[in-house]
Amino acid sequence: MERKQSPLKKLFAIRGMGQVVTVTVGLVILCIVFGILNPMFFSGKNVGNLLRQIAPILMIGIGQSYVLITGNIDLSIGSVVGMSCMISATLMTKGVNPWAAVVITFVCCIAVGVLNGQLVANCKLPPFIATLGTMTIARGIAQIVNNNYNTDSIGEGAQGFRDFFYYGKLAGVYNTIWIAIVLWLVFNFVLSKTRTGRHIYAVGSNIEAARLSGVNVITSTTKAYVVSSICACVVGLVTCATSGMGTMDAGNMYEMYAVAASVIGGVSTLGGQGILLGTVIGASIWGVLQNGLQFAGAPVAIRNIVIGIIVVVSVLLDVVVRSGRKPRRKKEPAAAKAA
Repeated sequence: MERKQSPLKKLFAIRGMGQVVTVTVGLVILCIVFGILNPMFFSGKNVGNLLRQIAPILMIGIGQSYVLITGNIDLSIGSVVGMSCMISATLMTKGVNPWAAVVITFVCCIAVGVLNGQLVANCKLPPFIATLGTMTIARGIAQIVNNNYNTDSIGEGAQGFRDFFYYGKLAGVYNTIWIAIVLWLVFNFVLSKTRTGRHIYAVGSNIEAARLSGVNVITSTTKAYVVSSICACVVGLVTCATSGMGTMDAGNMYEMYAVAASVIGGVSTLGGQGILLGTVIGASIWGVLQNGLQFAGAPVAIRNIVIGIIVVVSVLLDVVVRSGRKPRRKKEPAAAKAA
């Protein structure tokens, strides 16, 4: 008779779960340390603000995780946030219905995702170069859409839009947090339970083996980039709802935050590994560090240095661990070499 695996063993058998548990322990330690340094860290008001800080980072982290799992990267994600913010705000200030503006903004952002996917998978451009180019293009669109000016206030007519994306609450929880939860549930299901998700992992694990197995590499890669653009678009709409206007520099450095949330949570930069539960923990660590260091009185420069070091160390550990798992080639006999 076969022994049944314990629930704990089943949990750790899930690909990437070991790393998630490790970073979760780190998150708990961080919370305890910051709570000791300043008891106000655990106040209800600060926890609510912290969750609203984490939500946008989680959303762009989800998109970046999809792309990283395919073995690529999306540097345009921050500029797409800015493009989304400016397009939606400009349309609303011109009298367009807020929800029509949202639809138009989604179409524009998805087009960037499709372009990224085609450049990387179909045109075989290195993802760093391809998305660096679209990053500049998207930022240029954000600047030119309102003649190189930030927009005016989107007005009282867009209050429903602002409430939906930022100020409104459901069951005592801000809508921004609910939006992040819904996005995570949908895209986690797609990644872990569907054929699309399996293909995305296959492309990142071994692109040639995936192609020989019948996986459409171009379609799978493009889908990952489209998910990234959708998440960036939502964050741009949240940013617009937060400030009530469009700002051309919205989303600056968000590509860094997205990578940080992903790699801290155990998503491999080498592709084929990682789960979105880890991205939740990675985004939470980023938010707790920013919030906790602020409470501790650390300047912005120190906060950026700390987070940058953590990202570099996370990627380095991933590279070391993945390199150690590769089977060593057996030494050929001397006679064979001589022949």
